[in-house]
Amino acid sequence: MLKKLDWYIVGKFLRTFFFTLLIFSMVSIIIDFSDKTERFIESDITKFEIAFQYFPSFLLFIMGFIWPMLCLIAVIFFTGRMAANSEIISILNAGVSFRRFLRPFMVTAAFLAFLFLVGVHFVIPWGNEIRTDIERTHFGRNRDKGKTSNVHFFVAPGTKVFMTHYSKLDSSARNFRIEHFENNELVALTKARSAKFTPGDPSFWRLSNYEQRTFDGINETLEVGAFGHLDTVLNLFPADFVEYKEEQQSMTTPQLIRHLSKQQARGAGNVRQYQVELARRSAQPFTIFILTLIGVSVAGRKTRGGMGIQLALGIFIGALFVFVTQFASTITTSAGMPIYLGMWMPNIIFFAAALYFVLNAQR
Repeated sequence: MLKKLDWYIVGKFLRTFFFTLLIFSMVSIIIDFSDKTERFIESDITKFEIAFQYFPSFLLFIMGFIWPMLCLIAVIFFTGRMAANSEIISILNAGVSFRRFLRPFMVTAAFLAFLFLVGVHFVIPWGNEIRTDIERTHFGRNRDKGKTSNVHFFVAPGTKVFMTHYSKLDSSARNFRIEHFENNELVALTKARSAKFTPGDPSFWRLSNYEQRTFDGINETLEVGAFGHLDTVLNLFPADFVEYKEEQQSMTTPQLIRHLSKQQARGAGNVRQYQVELARRSAQPFTIFILTLIGVSVAGRKTRGGMGIQLALGIFIGALFVFVTQFASTITTSAGMPIYLGMWMPNIIFFAAALYFVLNAQR
């Protein structure tokens, strides 16, 4: 049960956090608006889209980066005020242990971590989808990077599709080829001069001017359909040819899991960036507990320099956390580091720092 002292600290924590969030949100909007004013004027975006779609989704995007840092700044700010007013000394002198003093901080951190957890898994990706869609439509940014020439796709384990050219206008392909492998040996090959995706139930690809070859050791069987059509169902759709930069950040966690399952069922190997994003979303909310411990330990003692030094230290630690998190994400995506180890590395580093600060905090 939370007592009066606990509710006093919880109230200060929440009020300071949301006030800090409001200030940073206003500053972020002003900076982004000044940066994009010319684009707003030159594009055909409406005022409604700017006010009620772009900027709300932009704020969600920013919160995804700075939410843990704002928790740290809020803790240092109001805890430093309590220390300057000798409130913390009075609480500890009344027989309250430092561990008991940390309880309301951890309870509030759990509440903010829960909000952040829901945000990074559902709300922030939804906002990113709205923001990137507006940027693509009106600002010409984050264009489709999907390949249309010399395209290779794994559509199932042991089944690969290749085409020399794909047209996104009519979902047609030239020099279409389907290869089937067993034990790393080619057992069947289907070639077609052209192919076209035909939507329906089920959806299928219609191959024209095709030939089918099957291999059984040194024996080969050939079937030629020079003037006919061959309909075949493949786990390949027009949406698979569309790819945007950092597309994984615009997927909610259920969408991300479905995408990963689909790609892994195909046998595709380029899924690491999606696995890293999924691991990041699970690891990052726990940082709020760690940064809260650091904030209380740093600001819980009365210093001659006042709150300025403490706030500066808090901003530095928060900025360092953002840098280390981004660095770990980049390294884990591009290198061979185990994904969950790479994404939990910032938590491990900062938890060690939190233990040091707590052990040396004022008792």
